Amino acid sequence: MTTGQNYIGETLSAKGKTTFKTINPEENSANETVFYEASQDEIAQAVALAEEAFKIYGTIEDTKKADFLDAIADEIEVLGDDLLTTYIQESGLPAGRANGERGRTTGQLRAFATMLREGSWVEAIINKTDGKPDIRRMQIPLGPVVVFGASNFPLAFSTAGGDTASALASGCPVIVKSHPLHAGTGELVSSAIIKAAQRTGMPNGVFSNLNSSGIEVGKALVEHSSVKAVGFTGSITGGTALCKIAANRSVPIPVYAEMGSINPVVILPSALKLESEKWAKNYAASIVAGTGQFCTNPGLILGINSNELENFITILALETDKLEPACMLHPDIKAKYEILKSEVLGQEGYTQQTNLKKEVKPNYALQNVITVNGNTFLKNKTFHKEVFGPFSVVVKCDDIQQLNTIIENLEGQLTGTILNSDESELKDFKEVIQNLKNKVGRLIFNNVPTGVEVCSGMTHGGPFPASSDNKFTSVGLTAVKRWVRPVTFQDWPNKVLPVALQNENPLGINRTVNDIITQNPI
Repeated sequence: MTTGQNYIGETLSAKGKTTFKTINPEENSANETVFYEASQDEIAQAVALAEEAFKIYGTIEDTKKADFLDAIADEIEVLGDDLLTTYIQESGLPAGRANGERGRTTGQLRAFATMLREGSWVEAIINKTDGKPDIRRMQIPLGPVVVFGASNFPLAFSTAGGDTASALASGCPVIVKSHPLHAGTGELVSSAIIKAAQRTGMPNGVFSNLNSSGIEVGKALVEHSSVKAVGFTGSITGGTALCKIAANRSVPIPVYAEMGSINPVVILPSALKLESEKWAKNYAASIVAGTGQFCTNPGLILGINSNELENFITILALETDKLEPACMLHPDIKAKYEILKSEVLGQEGYTQQTNLKKEVKPNYALQNVITVNGNTFLKNKTFHKEVFGPFSVVVKCDDIQQLNTIIENLEGQLTGTILNSDESELKDFKEVIQNLKNKVGRLIFNNVPTGVEVCSGMTHGGPFPASSDNKFTSVGLTAVKRWVRPVTFQDWPNKVLPVALQNENPLGINRTVNDIITQNPI
């Protein structure tokens, strides 16, 4: 039996006494590897190393950081089938998903490397006018960052996922609090990061990985005075708890938490009349995709009462019932799904639409679609709750006024979607679209919300409780903005300024000089 340990900088350590195992949800049994909970000594060691590493890493050239990120991507690929096998054993997710998520993870790392080599991400601003102070501003890294791995993305939102990649790109050392559901996957990825750090000459402590099956390690990390920011993807309960811990420190720090969302979809009358079957099939697939374990799962569909809406609901339910149930990530997640689903189904005023009744394996989830009328939805907030899994509520609104009222009363969301088959109709729903825009971080037209493109223009965040700070994204290149702060240099000699602010512009980056974007030297 192999033994899982903690990666503290460039070393392996196992000082903790408490152990745990991951679960194979497909087989409903424990995996073999034993993992050690990080001890208080290991936590202190990881943070001390990160703090020391920051003295070097926080000022290192962007091209060297880029080489490091590229090397991480290379080393993850070298892990080969061992990584995919462990991923599948710990998540119950299929091989295609494992391979795709690995590609997304390495793609993110390489995208940040490209951003670093281009260099303009530091947002250099120079105001140099005769007779006035010489003012120059740029972004600098905050310091050691703690990243919490996500349960539903063992690679892309975990050990070397978007939070880690963007923090390392910014110049911040990272301490990962590995998610206990996929600790083995996390350790393999950690070994790749450590090898990449050694290969590219990064300082010891630029990355550490700590295992824990409970909340104590994460709490201790967030409370540590040397930690300067936190990245989190998970539940509203977990995210808000971390925000409170961070706010109650003697020196509060930011927590960038991506949390809950039901991702409302507004299907306009033209879409119901002309493309009802198409959208019903697409949304059945979206509801069930990944067993509903995406933060962008369409948990709420809104339409105006009509024969066409009834037809859409009928087709949606039939198409949803046709799809095969799949395995959830863990017995606890399956149990939580059943509890939340039962809470919603314990309310009055809904109509059951799906009729899937079949024997499934222990950790498989049966998909469910229900309908309620607009008045019931407005009166009972239980129908607003995210049910993490293949579950969706269709709301039958009386008219456009009630549709607007419902949207105005929604909580903050990651996404909102408009389905439409006649653009001339959009002017009649201008207020609906405006209200929806005010509730979300990403406004989608004629598509499904599941799937988040990794690119510069992406916003994966939204008003609370979708995220803890709706000015930022956890996906895409601008995710780096979470881990930096602006510093202004006034009247400094040119030669001792950071290279990005020097007169000659030796990096050849875009800079704002006297309010004009240019690559020219001064």
